[in-house]
Amino acid sequence: MRHTPESNPTIFGKILRGEIPCTKVYEDDRVLAFHDIAPRAPIHVILIPKQHLSGNQDAQAGDEALLGHLMVTANTIAAQLGVKESGYRLITNAGTGAGQEVPHFHLHLLAGTYPLPGF
Repeated sequence: MRHTPESNPTIFGKILRGEIPCTKVYEDDRVLAFHDIAPRAPIHVILIPKQHLSGNQDAQAGDEALLGHLMVTANTIAAQLGVKESGYRLITNAGTGAGQEVPHFHLHLLAGTYPLPGF
């Protein structure tokens, strides 16, 4: 199911509406990125689209520009945080069976320790 920003009931919807604070790393008209509150690596940033997608399994034709923008934004953030050259991991989980806890598509950007943890 797709929600508007106003009707998105997830914790990410609440962050997007400003109901829950976050430590922003990056924001534009399509993406918000912030530090994870329970980091699994020295650098652990969550990137979320402002448009609600439940998960990768909800992606449809027409979402390519948004999903591509998320990937390019991750690279921009990695450069901003000084880990573009040393390396970083991007993780997304599609559905609860894969470990997705928040039903809103998101990327985890992890860096700063090796080996990097998985999920």
